[in-house]
Amino acid sequence: MADMGAEKELRQSPSKEGAIVAFDFDGTLTVRDSFTAFLRWHAGKRRWARGLARLTPALATYARDRDRERIKAAAVREFLSGIERSELEREAEAFAAKRWAKLMRPDALEAWARWGAEGAHRVIVTASPETTVAPFARRLGAEALLGTPLVFDGAGRVTGAFAGPNCRGEEKVRRLRAVYGPDVRLVAAYGDTSGDTEMLAIADQPGFRVFREKP
Repeated sequence: MADMGAEKELRQSPSKEGAIVAFDFDGTLTVRDSFTAFLRWHAGKRRWARGLARLTPALATYARDRDRERIKAAAVREFLSGIERSELEREAEAFAAKRWAKLMRPDALEAWARWGAEGAHRVIVTASPETTVAPFARRLGAEALLGTPLVFDGAGRVTGAFAGPNCRGEEKVRRLRAVYGPDVRLVAAYGDTSGDTEMLAIADQPGFRVFREKP
């Protein structure tokens, strides 16, 4: 099992009276996929182009089987394999600071703040790696973050594997139940793809693609 490190501080349980509100991250709180943007930023133009060329077979396979977990793992191996956890965390912090204004949806941030003012327990549930989303979650003041955890080896380096299934679809609900109990019911949930359908189904107020504003 992966050592979650800095993400542990974003794993709090709500009070019994606390309303739980779940937000997808990529495309919901942000205008685009943050992990792809991070990998491109991390790699730089030349390495990004070379990496995409090497990923051509994996991309061709994805076009046939639509296995998001497999293509994501291939991208992690190509661009992040061997990087130390501390370095990855520093880069994720720098990326969040530099790209925040261009990534975050203003209307989504308003809804986030509104729920916070009402005392809700706000959890980000994302298919992106927890390590790269954690700096955004801290800036938001998220009460919890559930994502796809990376595996680090004994030396603290990225292996290119994940510690669990891709956090989308039914896996989002499974992760929520693991943290908040088997009978968890969300007061509200927000998402933008079919990977959020199951999470929206356990919310009293499901919001599908309700955030449209761009920075």
